[in-house]
Amino acid sequence: MHPRTVSAQRAPVRDSRQPVTSPSNSSEAAADVEGVLGLGSGIGIVVASMVGAGVFLSAGFMAQNLTAGWILVAWIVGALLAMAGARTYAEVSILIPRSGGEYRYLSELIHPAVGYLAGWASLLVGFSAPMAISAYSAAAFANTVVQGGDARIGASVLIVAIAILHSVGYRTSTWAQNALVSLKGALVLAFVAMGMAGGQSAWPTWTPASGATGFAPAAFATSLFFVSYAFSGWNAAVYAAEEFKHPRRDVPAAMLIGCSLVGVAYLVVNWVLVANLTPERAQVVFDYEQARVTVGHLVAQDILGDTGSAVMSSGIALALVSSTSAMLLVGPRVYAEMARDGFLPAVLAGQRGAPPRGSVALQAVLAIALLHLHSVGELLSNVAGVLVVFSTLVAVGLLVRARRGSDAMPRPRPGALVAACIYIASSGWMLYNAFKAHTGLLPWLGVVAVAGLAAFAVTRGRAERTRAPD
Repeated sequence: MHPRTVSAQRAPVRDSRQPVTSPSNSSEAAADVEGVLGLGSGIGIVVASMVGAGVFLSAGFMAQNLTAGWILVAWIVGALLAMAGARTYAEVSILIPRSGGEYRYLSELIHPAVGYLAGWASLLVGFSAPMAISAYSAAAFANTVVQGGDARIGASVLIVAIAILHSVGYRTSTWAQNALVSLKGALVLAFVAMGMAGGQSAWPTWTPASGATGFAPAAFATSLFFVSYAFSGWNAAVYAAEEFKHPRRDVPAAMLIGCSLVGVAYLVVNWVLVANLTPERAQVVFDYEQARVTVGHLVAQDILGDTGSAVMSSGIALALVSSTSAMLLVGPRVYAEMARDGFLPAVLAGQRGAPPRGSVALQAVLAIALLHLHSVGELLSNVAGVLVVFSTLVAVGLLVRARRGSDAMPRPRPGALVAACIYIASSGWMLYNAFKAHTGLLPWLGVVAVAGLAAFAVTRGRAERTRAPD
């Protein structure tokens, strides 16, 4: 993958699915352009955003209530649901090939106020908070190997370093991200090779800690939450769509290919885990916050000894550095789009052909601030449902677009509409269970929505003046 310098002039190149728009339509600027990112880089961004420590932890929790067979089925179902989401977003990315993710999609599919709320959610919780947690976890895993100091200090230094890296220029930023993704892929492949060559190959016969021997519907449903968390990030490419050389072709392909690759990798990794561990040993995951040991560590230690455990910690630290980098690469593109539309200060927009350095700095500062708050974990648990809400609204918006029709935008294809229905149903079920388990989440969501809409009303006038022709 060889990055190229981005062209400052974005010359439209029409394709067969590009809508015919008027000069005032905001999608006009979204034609295929000569950008800096290619399909390989797009797949790398998706993979980097998806693969973290979660895949090496989830089986430990799941094994307490599910048999090995049902654990693997849960990962297959999770992959299919993630693919439904990716297929939905793939269609939207063709209809609206612009950067900004949910902010841009919901603004055009439903209403600018809904897109504005999604943009604020991305700024405060969609990228900044998860990035803080990934950086902290990376520093904590590194400390288990080198016996370093405070993980929060190490994480802060890491965030600053990555922010500088992504502010230098597209060439350096893309090269570094591609390199980190390659290291992450090497970790997964090495773990699978180690497990296949040195681990057990017979079908596991252990019984879950709960004693269940058949299908446990409630436990299976709960396990899907672990699986869906591990699959999150499949939509990463849409946030920087305009920086692809061929956004209508490469952004959808990056999501679908990246999600497929990760789905296969997750299934194989979990086979290695369930074949080599028992539920009793897997209970180590309940002490993860203190010990920083995953079930992957146990397998590596059994096969390679203490060296294997140390290598596993180093590998997961690198994987989390890659995730941190991916979030700081794509997240600022949302705020830059909001700034170009007049909803945020112009300094965050940056200049075409260069990284949005102001937005990169803003996300880094927010992540470091969250990193040093003792309530970061509580914050993430409170807002996780918010992110699912907005991705579900994108799928709803696609159905609304199909029903209304428009001369400015083609109708979505039937396959995408089926995928959207599947994603809406699965996400709705997860949200129902989330609101049921955390009764304080719904009022909190209402407060956030009211505050966001008030801010939208205040900034809307300036945004309209920004978009008005000279």
